[in-house]
Amino acid sequence: MNARHFTDRILASRVGALALILMPLPGLLGCSGPTEPPPPPSGGHTLSLNYDEFASAVEPVLAQKGCDAGGDCHGGGIRGTFELSPAGTKNVRFDFDQAVLQVSPTVRDSSHLLTKPLAISAGGIPHAVKVFASVTDSGYQAIHGWIERGVLQ
Repeated sequence: MNARHFTDRILASRVGALALILMPLPGLLGCSGPTEPPPPPSGGHTLSLNYDEFASAVEPVLAQKGCDAGGDCHGGGIRGTFELSPAGTKNVRFDFDQAVLQVSPTVRDSSHLLTKPLAISAGGIPHAVKVFASVTDSGYQAIHGWIERGVLQ
């Protein structure tokens, strides 16, 4: 073996040994064992709405306007995404949970609970039945106030 070849082999072995030394060992620089999973991605917001206010101010409006009627409305028959308990067997907790799903936490005035039953001329969106002619309707105001008093989290 000539001197040049011998020197190259020694250099290669030293480089390999140096690479092993610099390589992180488990427990020293990298993970040392199982850890808690990272939290799920966030960015979404939730709106904490008052159940008692719903039961006393909003549920009566929904019942009065016939939103929980049978047939094709929200209480029976063919239903969309907003279901309410039937008039004969009211379940206010169920209705509250369903109503909360119809509220936009960040753009509250655009919530379906407000815009679907509102007349198109007053800023509503398409819906088979328009129970509020304007935003000044007392029922609309009851629902709007309940949503506005919600706490963004």
